[in-house]
Amino acid sequence: MTRVFSGIKPTGHLTLGNYLGAMRRWAAVDQHQSDALFCIVDLHALTVDHDPARVRRLSRQAATLLLASGLDPQLCTVFVQSHVDEHTRLSYLLECVATDGEMRRMIQYKEKAARERVRGGSVRLSLLTYPVLMAADILAYGTDQVPVGDDQTQHVELARDIAVRFNQRYGHTFVVPRATPPQVAARVMNLQDPTSKMGKSDDSGPGIVYLLDEPDVVRRKIMRAVTDSARDVVYDPEARPGPANLLEILAACTGGNPSELSGVYETYGALKRDTADAVVEVLRPVQERHRELCTDPGYVEGVLRDGAERARAMARPTVDAGYRAIGLLPAAEAEDVGIGAAVPDIGVTA
Repeated sequence: MTRVFSGIKPTGHLTLGNYLGAMRRWAAVDQHQSDALFCIVDLHALTVDHDPARVRRLSRQAATLLLASGLDPQLCTVFVQSHVDEHTRLSYLLECVATDGEMRRMIQYKEKAARERVRGGSVRLSLLTYPVLMAADILAYGTDQVPVGDDQTQHVELARDIAVRFNQRYGHTFVVPRATPPQVAARVMNLQDPTSKMGKSDDSGPGIVYLLDEPDVVRRKIMRAVTDSARDVVYDPEARPGPANLLEILAACTGGNPSELSGVYETYGALKRDTADAVVEVLRPVQERHRELCTDPGYVEGVLRDGAERARAMARPTVDAGYRAIGLLPAAEAEDVGIGAAVPDIGVTA
């Protein structure tokens, strides 16, 4: 089967954008049609200033929401990145193949570094190198496809470049993956700034619908969504991003087409009401299942433990092969000393 890998970074509460853009497809399609691994990439959350307790809390919440969204541990592998040492083992090897120039060309690094410089701060070295860790996440499992939004495509291209370069220099070791962007609602935009993605790390709460928002909160946020001064409802993402965002959200929730839906509405009020109702209904089963899982934390812990064991078994042969290919001496296996076995004389003689 085709192997698929994707991850969620626990840097904020998961959003409607995470669900419509990725998680729903993972549950409905990927886990059924592929050998799929879904990872909470907690090591990536350490690339910026963070609260350790919050990272742990958000990691558990993300795992619970992945299961609540429909991921079945009998069909796919759900685990936490830091529970599988092969990620960091392989990351250093790939740093020895990647280049400084490649890292500094990464769009997210350039944007975050620029913001820090404006504030008079500096960025962590891990922010520069974490795309290599992301490449290790992907390559360790012989991944064929990586379902990502267009903002992450550059990172998958880096993983491809590193895999090809490693294979050419040291012999064929890694599968060369490819990005598979979602067909619908790849990017759900911020309700208050429809030119920006609805990101879980953003501070603009009123523009973000979180998966655990109460129905009244969801409705309030959508009813206050930014549109424009025009009277007609037209789907034009470039010229009229606000209405287009609402139409895309409604289409993603109902299975419709944004352009066709635009002809149904004469007012923004009606569009917002129907969009709010559709979002509430889409989130309802996820929230109900999340509440059930929260009453049984041992189940979630067991899923993550078993998932890490399976992931470790899948990744270790590939990572070990990478170590051999690049020229590292294999570690000698320790010999068992049985009961009653002869013990060598290590005494000092004259």
